[in-house]
Amino acid sequence: MPSTDWRIFDEIHQMNFRQITYQCLNFAMIASSALMLWKGLMFFANTESPIVVVLTGSMEPAFYRGDLLFLTNDQLDPVRAGDMPVCRISTLNVPFVHRVIKVHEKSSHDTKFLTKGDNNRIDDRGLYASGQLWLNRSDVIGRAKGLIPWIGMVTILMNDYPALKYAVLGVLALFVILHREQ
Repeated sequence: MPSTDWRIFDEIHQMNFRQITYQCLNFAMIASSALMLWKGLMFFANTESPIVVVLTGSMEPAFYRGDLLFLTNDQLDPVRAGDMPVCRISTLNVPFVHRVIKVHEKSSHDTKFLTKGDNNRIDDRGLYASGQLWLNRSDVIGRAKGLIPWIGMVTILMNDYPALKYAVLGVLALFVILHREQ
């Protein structure tokens, strides 16, 4: 092969390497920006999970399945009957949002409460750990301060239909690979 052919091959190889490097750096920037946004929301909302999706219809008509809730967790704000905290307990893999129906307050630091979904017939004691009759303030990860209706259905559909999740990820990966900067 003449030397000019090698030079052209080398230029094409360097150009592809630059494009791949650029795409990788672009992806890393997007991922790190999303992580920084999430960590910033965690800091300002004072909660481990500043955004949650309502997964069931147990709180209808207050919240519907697929609603995206924005949470804050003010530790100085006491839990009162009628509040709708998002709680995490050991018997469930995901947090849940239900209304407080009863409160037992011995002091401002020792409050126990019972929850129930608005659309449920009975209270949540069946969800709690064996022998646990009440939740504590430490079980609360936040309280809903705002919502976007139905936007969380994307998350629910991807969890209910894993093939859809992989198809979307595959299409996105294909787009990133085939997309060329002009």
